[in-house]
Amino acid sequence: MLAVETETVRFADDIATSVGSFLDSLRVIATEATPGQAISLLLLQISEIALAGARLGAQRDFAPRDEYQPDVGPDADLDDLRLRLADLLGNVDTMSYVFDPYQPEVVESQLSDDLASIASDLENGMRHYRAGDVEEALWWWQFSYVSNWGSLAGAAMKALLSVVAHDRLDVDIESELDVIEAATAALDGGQA
Repeated sequence: MLAVETETVRFADDIATSVGSFLDSLRVIATEATPGQAISLLLLQISEIALAGARLGAQRDFAPRDEYQPDVGPDADLDDLRLRLADLLGNVDTMSYVFDPYQPEVVESQLSDDLASIASDLENGMRHYRAGDVEEALWWWQFSYVSNWGSLAGAAMKALLSVVAHDRLDVDIESELDVIEAATAALDGGQA
């Protein structure tokens, strides 16, 4: 293993802690949360990992040592996680978002697929980290943040926040009008 600056190792440790927490939490949510809990918990987790991604984006560019990634074993099998999340999210799993705001094109996607894709990118970097290859882990996390999971995390966060906002803020128009009419009638009756 090549000598790596202490500051870089500390940064990698911080990112690895965030990644590990996200991956563990995502698995727990997929297996143990109720649909009512899942949205808020996923919003919290995606917000936290987006912060780790922003930290990666603000760092110097990490570069791989070699043209090809070192082999760190097979990719994690995330199909079960993806299917559990799809089942948990139900009718809010399908979402639409603008992929690139500078070339606006609306894309339809599934939250469960996007969350599994984020987990796959993060897991790959984690395997490098666990193998002691801090520079490769940081390069992969940073590269995949900029090229894939950062955008997916932003879209997922927006979709999850939208579900929360609709749940808390949407008011049935007819019942709102009934309240206004009742208040108006009370005011009119009080002035007569």
